[in-house]
Amino acid sequence: MTDIPLIVPDWPLPAGLRAVQTTRGGGVSQGPWGSLNLALHTGDDPQTVQKNRARLSRALGLTRTPSWPRQVHGAVVVEAASATDTVEADAVVARGPGEVCGVQTADCLPVLFCSLDAEVVAAAHAGWRGLAGGVLEATLRSMGRPPAEILAWLGPAIGPEAFEVGPEVRAAFLADHAGAGAAFRAGAGDRWFADIYGLARQRLERAGVTEIHGGGRCTYTETETFFSYRRDGTCGRMATLIWRVS
Repeated sequence: MTDIPLIVPDWPLPAGLRAVQTTRGGGVSQGPWGSLNLALHTGDDPQTVQKNRARLSRALGLTRTPSWPRQVHGAVVVEAASATDTVEADAVVARGPGEVCGVQTADCLPVLFCSLDAEVVAAAHAGWRGLAGGVLEATLRSMGRPPAEILAWLGPAIGPEAFEVGPEVRAAFLADHAGAGAAFRAGAGDRWFADIYGLARQRLERAGVTEIHGGGRCTYTETETFFSYRRDGTCGRMATLIWRVS
């Protein structure tokens, strides 16, 4: 179908929906952005980024441009129709056919959502600040379905062996839920290693979601496959997309 390497999420996606995860391959960007960088804010040539976006849209047969909100590590959710590079939001929801929900990441956790009736889809960008600030819960509320009727998929993010954080990160999660301590492992001095997958699962389960899939792919260690800001500094961004085909 395409010369762009894509990851197809392994979850029981209802008929009429599609979801994909891009990797760093298959684009035309050079240098640290090589090669399928989809973000305009990383220092890459804007025209090259637009070429990458157009290439992805053609490969997927999209009839509408994916949503690309300006992510700010918050908990704001917007409708796909109003999501653009200048709109600040960290989650996108869509209800109409052809409307593509997308988020960009390079270590933060992308989370896809869909309703069992295939009528509503959403995508969330969950760095630790957004995760602690309730971006997943806000996304669930925006979908207008009981959490038990929603499926979630956790995309590639920095893994627990690489995600070293300060004590303020652990404190932020413990302040909300004492059980969050299970997702942290002591490092050197006052440092901790955080399991962002475990933290996301905890929050989704507490919100009432029972169907949670994915998790386990590490952007930091899978050098040839994923961009990683923590590993490389200047780098591109992958996309995690979901949409209704019909």
